[in-house]
Amino acid sequence: MKLQDVILKAMARKITWMAAAEIAGVTDRTMRRIKQRYQEFGYTGLFDQRRGRRSVHRVPLETADRVPLETAEKVLALYQEKYFDLNVRHFHEKLRQQEHIDLSYTWVYRRW
Repeated sequence: MKLQDVILKAMARKITWMAAAEIAGVTDRTMRRIKQRYQEFGYTGLFDQRRGRRSVHRVPLETADRVPLETAEKVLALYQEKYFDLNVRHFHEKLRQQEHIDLSYTWVYRRW
C-alpha cells in the first residue's frame, strides 16, 4: 500500500493515525509531520520534497574525483550511445584501448 493511500485512509478515519504510522513503518512523530504537510499542501505535500535535487552537501564531481567534468561527460556519453551493451569491465577496456581515456577501473565502476 502506498503512503498516500495510508494517509487518505487515516484522514477518512477508516484507520487510526497510530495504525497508519505502523503500516507506513514510521514513528508517530513522523506521521504527525506527514499529516501536517498534507493539511498545508494537500496531496502534493505527501511526495518527497528532495526528489530530483542533488544534495547540498555533495562534493562536486571534479573536486572529489580529480577528473575533469568534460571527461566524465564524455565517458557517460560513450557508455550511453556507443558501448551500451557492455558490462563495466569490458567498457573500461574499450575506454583504454579504443578511446585512449585512462581512468581507473574503480572510477568507472562507481559511476555505473
